[in-house]
Amino acid sequence: MQALWQNVLITGASSGLGRALAEACAAPGVVLHLSGRDAARLEETANACRARGAEVRPCVLDVCDAAAMAGWITGAGRLDLVIANAGISAGTGGVTEPAAQARRIFEVNVTGVLNTALPALEVMAAQTPGADGLRGRVAVVASVAAFVAAPGAPAYCATKAAVQRWAEALDATERARGIRMHAICPGYVRTPMTARNKFPMPFLMDADEAARRTLAGLARGKTRIAYPWPTTMLARFAGSLPISWRAAIFSRLPAKDGNI
Repeated sequence: MQALWQNVLITGASSGLGRALAEACAAPGVVLHLSGRDAARLEETANACRARGAEVRPCVLDVCDAAAMAGWITGAGRLDLVIANAGISAGTGGVTEPAAQARRIFEVNVTGVLNTALPALEVMAAQTPGADGLRGRVAVVASVAAFVAAPGAPAYCATKAAVQRWAEALDATERARGIRMHAICPGYVRTPMTARNKFPMPFLMDADEAARRTLAGLARGKTRIAYPWPTTMLARFAGSLPISWRAAIFSRLPAKDGNI
């Protein structure tokens, strides 16, 4: 089967959804630019993608390093699809969220996304349109947590809401440049990050399935790709409740682990 995108860049590709997305995009003729902070795990992802016929160019770096990210992205050549996937998660552990933790979550989940998406947009703006008439696509990985201000994970919910709204708002103007923006809002995905959760995770899905749904949504041109629908509806319903009701409900649930 012919690949939908020939030149793909993915951050946070060393595990979880990022690795699943990389493997799902891998095919003969595809060039994958993959980043992560763990060199050994990133190489495992690269080898798995090479086994599927893709050319892989891994790069060990931190999305919070703006200069390094800009250098990597602008030096990658043509980019048809960029997925700003790198992110971290932590909660309060039942107490006040530590200031250092909140700052780190915002730095990775918001600034890291901007360090990925902004250079990518400038690269794409200078490209000629592809067969689909677009110069490129940029997808940011948010979460269904963007739809509800959960007291147990204030920084995480806020950061995911920020990048989701930013991508969706920017899509309208970027279309004029021949570029599409997408907000990916998964529910619970079975990854090392969610393995620490001590609370029920309804409709938990494998990373491979999440990657399939993500890429299918991108192929259909959806600005917001939220799944699975029951989790999305639950999150939106919880987000619509009066704040005092929501606080009372979440106070009866196990708190999300407070360690990043």
